[in-house]
Amino acid sequence: MISLLYLLVSAQWLVSSLGVQLINQDKHVVMDNGILQVTLSNPQGHVTGIQYNGIENLLEVNNRESNRGYWDLVWSGDGIKRKKGLLDRIEATNFTVIEQNEEQVELSFTRTWDSSLEGKVVPLKIDKRFVMRSGPSGFYTYAIFEHLQGWPAISIGNIRMAFKLNKDKLHYMAIADNRKRFMPLPDDRLSNRSQVLAFPEAVLLVNPIEPQFRGEVDDKYQYSSESKDIRVHGWICRNPATGLWQITPSNEFRSAGPVKQYITSHVGPTSLNVLHSTHYAGADLILNIEDGEPWKKVFGPIFVYLNSLSHGGDFQKLWEDANKQMMTEVQGWPPNFLASKDFPKSDQRGNVSGRIVVHDRYVNDKSIPAKGAYVGLAPPGDVGSWQIECKSYQFWTSANEDGYFSFNNIRPGNYNLYAFVPGFIGDYKYDNVIAISPGSQANLDDLVYEPPRDGPTIWEIGIPDRSAAEFFVPDPNPKYINKLYVNHPDRFRQYGLWERYAELYPDEDLVYSVGVSDYRKDWFFAQVTRKKDNNTYRGTTWQIKFKIDNLDENGTYKLRLALATANVAQLRVGVNEPSKNPPLFSTGIIGKDNTIARHGIHGLYYLYNVSVPGSLLLKGNNTIFLTQTESISPFQGIMYDYIRLEGPPT
Repeated sequence: MISLLYLLVSAQWLVSSLGVQLINQDKHVVMDNGILQVTLSNPQGHVTGIQYNGIENLLEVNNRESNRGYWDLVWSGDGIKRKKGLLDRIEATNFTVIEQNEEQVELSFTRTWDSSLEGKVVPLKIDKRFVMRSGPSGFYTYAIFEHLQGWPAISIGNIRMAFKLNKDKLHYMAIADNRKRFMPLPDDRLSNRSQVLAFPEAVLLVNPIEPQFRGEVDDKYQYSSESKDIRVHGWICRNPATGLWQITPSNEFRSAGPVKQYITSHVGPTSLNVLHSTHYAGADLILNIEDGEPWKKVFGPIFVYLNSLSHGGDFQKLWEDANKQMMTEVQGWPPNFLASKDFPKSDQRGNVSGRIVVHDRYVNDKSIPAKGAYVGLAPPGDVGSWQIECKSYQFWTSANEDGYFSFNNIRPGNYNLYAFVPGFIGDYKYDNVIAISPGSQANLDDLVYEPPRDGPTIWEIGIPDRSAAEFFVPDPNPKYINKLYVNHPDRFRQYGLWERYAELYPDEDLVYSVGVSDYRKDWFFAQVTRKKDNNTYRGTTWQIKFKIDNLDENGTYKLRLALATANVAQLRVGVNEPSKNPPLFSTGIIGKDNTIARHGIHGLYYLYNVSVPGSLLLKGNNTIFLTQTESISPFQGIMYDYIRLEGPPT
């Protein structure tokens, strides 16, 4: 049976055979391909209207035109006093038709900085592009940012493309197959209908318009996703059955690698495509451009896809169809129809292939394939530098079960190859610079990763995968539930889990006994502060108890501490003496990623290798003390990825 969706799409293609039209109005331009019409303000370049499937405007008509569909960024520079920087909505000053024919229209909205704009808008030359083609049910957008020699230094914390959608029409949000739901209304967050919780983003819905949401927590950070998983997300209107989706076929322009987390969609209804942000990373990921430094980067293209059902039916089919369209866009990357010379086409790019294996003689005498390894090409830098790199482009893939990997369509330039392997700690870097030129093909010999290791494993806690998800994540306080995450693999996204630690450990901190305890049940997912009766906080000290039967007093043991995140924290390590000063090891103050408050399970990755003299250990029972000292707020703390104690080398 031919699906209703197929029938409608076929009809749309028939209508679109008339070609793409560009309609000039007084203060707007309209792109029309017979399927949908997209209206943009002239010369500002904001998307003010999307007309489709009989809906006059899928954007929020009650918002001002600059607050419907827009590119924006947050920046700081000399003289900017606001702590979080200035929001620049990127209003263009010049409009140009780049290409116009029956097959395609490409529009350019530009703004160039000069000294008269100092302190008012970001010192960049910005070109926002919009492309409509005769066939697809949607449109593309991308932007070119350029900093010219002689321009002042700037710092950028956030870059995004945002759509504020029609709140009377779009109520169902879909991010992933297991993260879909009807959402509260924006009015439910008003002061007379909600109660602000520990921070403004999180509210308890006490009197929502729809009673089904009463007692739920709404917080936009509960809908964040890792970069590698943000391929398609969007919203659905049930009557008429219509979907609006943002499809991101490639992450080459996103900052900080495949597991960097970004906000996606949230109550508004708001659909975001965040291309650079400091969320879940902190100040380490601010994009800093020096005084006079030349810099240029292309963000996108993003495909805004519209679909519908012609005669009712299961609206979930719109999500299924959006995923099929996403695969079509991925397979067609890079698109060859963009007019900008700054976006290289497929024949202007290069390819890399190879194999990566792991050699850890305490696991296997032979090298083993790095199955599932994340392998990336990023600008030359130190080991692991990719996770805070944000100025250039990155390309990531996964190795197959035999460790083979391949990259296609890499932008010309110089790269290092980086990798990290689930099941092993640390980071790999291929020291040779890989030069990519148009049409080049680099075939690498077997790359051998030797993860940090001195001696045999005495004991270990957790799984080395850069996440704390395998540890004990408690049920949320029944007062603070998001129904989506009840009995869900991402239970860590529930609000207020940091408060559960003191409830589970009211008198004493966590004690873990090797060989008896189970990290899945007995290791709390985050080492957080403890609230005291006077509304102050204190640090916590966790204990790991273990036995050593054959002690080498003259040998050196090694404690591997892999942290999944840290937020204004300091971890001190003691062995058998909890109060010794100075401690055996201290990280100093690390991290500012706010992962605990933002319902994440990891942020920036840290690996510490602590030498433990055998003279500090005892034959028989021993205790390692892990103290997180900083205690101003409930959100200070760390998440562990994995801990291992190794014996002296054999």
